[in-house]
Amino acid sequence: RRGWTVMDNVLDILSWILLTLGGISVLIGGIGALRLPDLFTRMHAASVTDSIGAILVIGGIMLQAGLTLATIKLAAILLFLLLTSPTASNALAAAAMLAGNKPGIDTTSSEGGEK
Repeated sequence: RRGWTVMDNVLDILSWILLTLGGISVLIGGIGALRLPDLFTRMHAASVTDSIGAILVIGGIMLQAGLTLATIKLAAILLFLLLTSPTASNALAAAAMLAGNKPGIDTTSSEGGEK
């Protein structure tokens, strides 16, 4: 190749935007998983982060890779993540409900106030 073209610059900028937004999404979701009050809201933060963060980060990496075999592999990984992550979150929520954990009830609070 002789040098950078305008299209290369656009793809590079778009890639870094996706990677940055994905990193911010994962950071916010991690903070949410630590700070939210009960199991179900924490699980929601983790599952949304897993889906949105994966789309953005892997999409950014795919733009960096170009049209190669690596892009096809990354697309397969993304498809696998998008199929398994919601399924795992649903199974975890169902198991929590069967164990008697009800949404909206904070059982981990150390505050002595009444609910």
